[in-house]
Amino acid sequence: MCAAVVRDFCQQNKHIEVIMVSRPSFAAFFEDIENIHFHPLDTKKRHRGIHGLFKLSRELHAYHPIAIADLHNNLRSNLLSGYLRYTKIPIKQIDKGRKEKKALVRKKSKRLQPLHNTIERYADVFRKLGFPLTLHQQLIPQKKKIPSSYQYLFSKDIENRIGISPFAKHPEKIYPLEKMEIVVQNLSLYNIQLFIFGGGYDEKVVAEEWEKRFPNVISLVGKTTLQEELAIISNLNIMVSMDSAGMHLASLMGIKVLSIWGATHPYAGFLGYGQDEKDTIQIDLYCRPCSVYGNKPCYRGDHACMHSIDPGIIIARIKEKLGYAQKSFPH
Repeated sequence: MCAAVVRDFCQQNKHIEVIMVSRPSFAAFFEDIENIHFHPLDTKKRHRGIHGLFKLSRELHAYHPIAIADLHNNLRSNLLSGYLRYTKIPIKQIDKGRKEKKALVRKKSKRLQPLHNTIERYADVFRKLGFPLTLHQQLIPQKKKIPSSYQYLFSKDIENRIGISPFAKHPEKIYPLEKMEIVVQNLSLYNIQLFIFGGGYDEKVVAEEWEKRFPNVISLVGKTTLQEELAIISNLNIMVSMDSAGMHLASLMGIKVLSIWGATHPYAGFLGYGQDEKDTIQIDLYCRPCSVYGNKPCYRGDHACMHSIDPGIIIARIKEKLGYAQKSFPH
C-alpha cells in the first residue's frame, strides 16, 4: 500500500531522493518510480537480529539522510529508529490507530465508523517531517508490456480480461472457494479471459483445477515473477479480489477492483489506493468486523459474513462494471 504513497511523494518532491528500505522481493513495486533508490533488507543473513539491524543503520547513515520516515512502526523498525536517533536525524513513525481499531472490532459496544485511511496514515508521516504531500487517490493506468509467454492471450479477440484473486493469507478473508468456483464457471462461458492470481501450493492446485475444467481460465499461481504479474494486471479490465494483496497490486497498476470483504471491513482503512467503497461487496452483520487483519477465527463458527454473499451478487456486479447490463449470464 505504501508504494502508491511513495510514488506520489516522489512526483511532488522531485528534488528529494528517497532511499526505500524493504525486502528484495518487493523491489518491483518501486522500480518505475523516479528519484528513488531501493536498499534491500536481508532479514535472513546480513540484517538479521539486533546486530544485523545495527549494521543496517550504519548502511543507511552512509546516505546522509535528512529525515527518516518509519512507515511500519513494528519491533524491527523501532529498533532501527533507535539506532538512528543518536544521529539527531528527524524520525517520524506511522500512527496505526490501534485504539480506534480495537473499538471497531470488539464484540460489545462496537464503534462502527470509518477510520483514517491507512494510505493517508502513510502520507501523514511525510507531512510530519515537513514535506508537502497531497494524495489524489485516483486510479492512473500504469500499462506495462505483456511478458512474451503470455502475449498470445492478449492478441486474441477477447471482449474483456478479468483478474480473480480469490485467496488470502488468512482463511477468514477468503470467499468460500465452492462459491467462487460458480463465479469463475459463469464468467468462463463468455468471451472473457480469466486470470487466477495469488497463493501457494494448495491454492495452485485449486486454480489449476479451474483451468482444466473451465474454458478461458488461466492459472498464474506460482508461474510468474512479481514483475510479470504486475504487467499482466496492468492490462486487465477489472480485478476481483479479497481484502488481500490482489486488491493492492491492481490499485498500484491503476486497475479498478471489485473487492469482497468478510471478517474485515473497509472502515479499518485498508481499501486499495484510488478504489471506491461503492465497489466493495459485503453484507451488514452485527459481528462485522471481528478482526482488523482477518487473523482471528470466527467466534460464531459459521463464517456467515462470507457464506451469506450469493455468487449471483458478485456476477451481477461484474456484469455492471463491464457494461453487460443488457446481457444475461447463465446460472
